[in-house]
Amino acid sequence: MATPLTIADLKTLAQRRVPKMFFDYADSGAWTESTYQANESDFAKIKLRQRVLVDMTNRTLETTMIGQKVSMPVALAPTGLTGMQHADGEMLAARAAEEAGVPFTLSTMSICSIEDVASVTTRPFWFQLYVMRDKDFVLNLINRAKAAKCSALVLTADLQILGQRHKDLRNGLSAPPKFTPKHIWQMATRPFWCLDMLQTKRRTFGNIVGHAKNVSDLSSLSSWTAEQFDPQLSWADVAWIKEQWGGPLIIKGICDVEDAKAAAETGADAIIVSNHGGRQLDGAPSSISMLEPIVDAVGHKIEVHLDGGIRSGQDVLKAIALGAKGTYIGRPFLYGLGAMGKEGVTLALGILRKEMDITMALCGKRDINEVNSSILLGRQ
Repeated sequence: MATPLTIADLKTLAQRRVPKMFFDYADSGAWTESTYQANESDFAKIKLRQRVLVDMTNRTLETTMIGQKVSMPVALAPTGLTGMQHADGEMLAARAAEEAGVPFTLSTMSICSIEDVASVTTRPFWFQLYVMRDKDFVLNLINRAKAAKCSALVLTADLQILGQRHKDLRNGLSAPPKFTPKHIWQMATRPFWCLDMLQTKRRTFGNIVGHAKNVSDLSSLSSWTAEQFDPQLSWADVAWIKEQWGGPLIIKGICDVEDAKAAAETGADAIIVSNHGGRQLDGAPSSISMLEPIVDAVGHKIEVHLDGGIRSGQDVLKAIALGAKGTYIGRPFLYGLGAMGKEGVTLALGILRKEMDITMALCGKRDINEVNSSILLGRQ
C-alpha cells in the first residue's frame, strides 16, 4: 500500500501486521458491538455547512485542554495492552504525541510502565487510573504518577465490572500471549511483529507486576486482576482520589446527564463523555449523541471532552462544534502504532490535523476556538 491517507488505511495495515488476538482487542466492542458501531456512524449523521468567499488564511488549531496548551484539541486516549500492538508501544506513542504537541494518556493496564514512559519523554504526560480494591496499590500508582511529573490524572469511572467482549474470549487473549497452537499460528503469520517483540523485555503489565502485593509473574497477575476491580467505587471515592492526587483531575466514562451533573459537583477539572469505546454497556447511546445534552447541562460548570468514534479530523471538528473542549483518539492511534510503530502514530495525528484544518477552512473558520454549532447544517 502507498502512504496511508486515512485512518481506515492505517487500520488495514495494522490488521496485516498485528496478531489477530491483539488486533481484535483494539478493534472490538461488547456483545453485539452496536454501541461501538453507533459511535462511528452517528458522526456521519451530522452535516457541515459549506461557506465560501471568506478569508481562510492564517488558520490555527491551537487551543487548551484543562488549561494546558495543545497544538490541536486531540489527546491520545488511555488504552490497555498498547505495547502488544507494537513492541514498546506506549513509549513510542508518547514520544509521537509529545512531538505533535498533544497529550498522551497512559493506561493503568499498559505494557510499558509509568517509569518507562517518563524515561523517553521530556514533557509531562497524563495518567489514567483504575481504582482497585487494594487502596495501598492505588495510592502507590498515584504517587508514581506524581513522581513521573504527570500533569493530569484521568479517573475511569465506567469499568467497575468488565463488559463481555466475545472476540477476546474466543481468542483466549492474554499478555504475553499463550503458546497454544492457535496462538503460535497467529504470531507465526506476523513475523515483523514477532521480531520487534523479541527485542523488548516489556511483555506484561508494567504498572502492576512487581508493584502490587504478591504479583510477581503472569500467573499471579491473572488472579489479582480478576478480583481487584472495585465494584463498590462511588462518587465518595472521587474526593479521596482528588485529595491524594492534588492536581488536575479528569473523570472519564460519563454518558448520562445525571452522572455529568454529579461529576461536575466533585471539583474535577473536566469530564470525558465516553462509553468506553462501546466496550462496556452494549446498547448504550453513542458518545457524540450524548455530548450536546451534557454540555447544555454542565458545560458552564466543568470542561467537557469527548471520546469514542472519532475516525477523522471532521469528526473532531463536529465534536468541537457541539461544545467539546477537547477530544480523544484510541483506535486511530492504535491502528497507526500497529501498522508502522511511532511513525504510524505520527501519521495518524497528521491525518487528523490536515482533515480538521481543511474542513474548518471550508466551513468559513480560521481559529478552532471560534468553532461552534454555526458550522453545522440546521444549527445556525
